[in-house]
Amino acid sequence: MMMLKKTPKGLIGEPMKKKTGPGTGMPHLARQAKRPPPKPRRSLVVNEAKSAVRRLRTELARALERIDELQASADTDFLLDIPNRRGFERELHRSIAFIKRYHASGALIVLDVDRLKPINDAFGHAAGDQVLKAIVTALSDQVRSSDVIGRLGGDEFALLLWNLTETDAKSKAALLEQAVDQLTFTFRGRTVTAGASAGVAILGSHTDAETALEEADRAMYVRKAQRRHQAEP
Repeated sequence: MMMLKKTPKGLIGEPMKKKTGPGTGMPHLARQAKRPPPKPRRSLVVNEAKSAVRRLRTELARALERIDELQASADTDFLLDIPNRRGFERELHRSIAFIKRYHASGALIVLDVDRLKPINDAFGHAAGDQVLKAIVTALSDQVRSSDVIGRLGGDEFALLLWNLTETDAKSKAALLEQAVDQLTFTFRGRTVTAGASAGVAILGSHTDAETALEEADRAMYVRKAQRRHQAEP
């Protein structure tokens, strides 16, 4: 649409500008501002954080349980389900620390099985394993639940006994030998026996684990020699 505009040179046609907006009858397009993204609610954030903490605690508890399992397996003799040398020595160190702190007493017995090698050679290691299991059962019947039986390796065992005098400990060692001596086994129609020799060391406030093991081991070899001499015709 043209609009006439008066100028010194006469009338000049000029296009009319279209008005838009309210009251003009023409559409009005308002520019809309962008809204910021909605912020998460604080309670939602807190709940997610608590859930994450619970999940991490559960994972940590499982990891610690697995560590305990691995530690126990590293300290346990798989065949006999008793402490191996590592596990027994760990328990011995703890017990000596307790004895020193509370002025308690105890005894260490090292016991070596006689004639296990001939049984292994004649009837196989499965037969030898059967003998070892029976020996552990016999030893367990002679001690208290608070005492500890461990396998130092091969045919050698150690026992940690609480609140025994030297006399009591030596009497207990004799009973342990007798319990093993009385065991009999039948393999391929043949009846065989094993036997055991035990040495004693007393645990006191001035004891250390290495010295106690060495002392009991020496006493065990002395006892083994005595038994061998007694068995000779």
